[in-house]
Amino acid sequence: MTHQTLGPAGIVSHDTAPQSGIGDAPAGSTRTGLLAAGTLRVLSRLSASDIPSYIESHRAALDAMLVNPPRASDVAALWKLIDPRKQEALVKAAPHVIGNLEGIPYAVRGRANVRDLKQTMAETRENLSNESGKAERLTMKRTLDTLQNITKALARHDGVRRTLIGLDASSDARAAIVIGDLSRAHFISYLVPGMYMSVDEQIVDWAKVGQELYDSQTDWLRRLLGPRGSQATPGVATVAWIGYQTPELMNIGGLDLATQGANNLERSLEGLQSIRQNDPPYVSVFAHSYGSTAALLALQRHSVTIDALALLGSPGSDAQSVAQLSVRDGNVFVGQAPMDPIVHSAFFGSDPGAATYGAQKMGVAGGVDPITEKTLAGSSGHNEYFATGSESMRNLALIGIDMGELVMGGASAGSPTATTASGGSNRIEGSKH
Repeated sequence: MTHQTLGPAGIVSHDTAPQSGIGDAPAGSTRTGLLAAGTLRVLSRLSASDIPSYIESHRAALDAMLVNPPRASDVAALWKLIDPRKQEALVKAAPHVIGNLEGIPYAVRGRANVRDLKQTMAETRENLSNESGKAERLTMKRTLDTLQNITKALARHDGVRRTLIGLDASSDARAAIVIGDLSRAHFISYLVPGMYMSVDEQIVDWAKVGQELYDSQTDWLRRLLGPRGSQATPGVATVAWIGYQTPELMNIGGLDLATQGANNLERSLEGLQSIRQNDPPYVSVFAHSYGSTAALLALQRHSVTIDALALLGSPGSDAQSVAQLSVRDGNVFVGQAPMDPIVHSAFFGSDPGAATYGAQKMGVAGGVDPITEKTLAGSSGHNEYFATGSESMRNLALIGIDMGELVMGGASAGSPTATTASGGSNRIEGSKH
């Protein structure tokens, strides 16, 4: 990914009251300076033995650092200067902060978030055993259910690593689970959900979608690379990202939550490019419904650039064409299922499926794969784009490994949009941008 420098950080006093949530302020916010970067510098200068007491007496400043975070590139640079003993002390003393701060290595964030997850579960169980109020008990039970579901979603599948790189166990919980190795994968795909995709009820299923996409991309790379695939296959990673409060029926009509999602997605992508600046991967975003509006808002800012974007059942945004999005080479696809009431609605200002928008059509209605000759299921309505064995999932897998020319287009009824499998495999094998 090509990094474009974000705006300069400003000054924030240490008595700024933290807001609720994690990272709702726009990436590069001018309110991030002294409070965030200053707190990090202080932590880096403390001895390992002094870190726990400092953190205990500065909880408000640390919580505020997640609301108005420093730039991921600054965090990444500073983290490298902290010796391993101090790093481990920070993980133990402030796992919630370390686990959610963009720019810190993903393996470290994963360990910190698992620690935070276990600690929060233990504290919630203890509080539940001592609580008699009905409303309070219901809230605690819901929190416990959410944390247990996140734990289930983290279970390995076929030996593939899963890493928890984002965790917020508040009432509007957020989580992000990586399938694969985000620090090394050549191809990385973010899955951004829409309405009703809450962590408490859908994180297990969303991680399953991420796993299926991972498996499909890996299979396609092996197929397209031929007999050398097992040695030459560049790694893939998928991110089952529920990094914002997804809307419900009563708040679906506004853009407040989409803006929150855009801010947090933008920051996640900035974090990735800060970690991978010397080895940039091929990055795709696959966004559904209201989540597509969030993704569009993020990419209209031109602060980060991705390599491919797929919009599924999208109500649009105020961007009127692919040219207004920070997607390399205009590599944008649109999938629109039959009987989906959202497509062509232009509810938030544009119709990504319109010819004037300039996106490529992505087939989702089902058919026969021209390469594998397998029968692919069709998607119907608004919520079947991620169905197992579907044309939609097949196409997403290929888009995510830089093989968009093999996507089955809606207008071409079962044939790829361009070229052949053999023509694309050489490009995969040698691609590095």
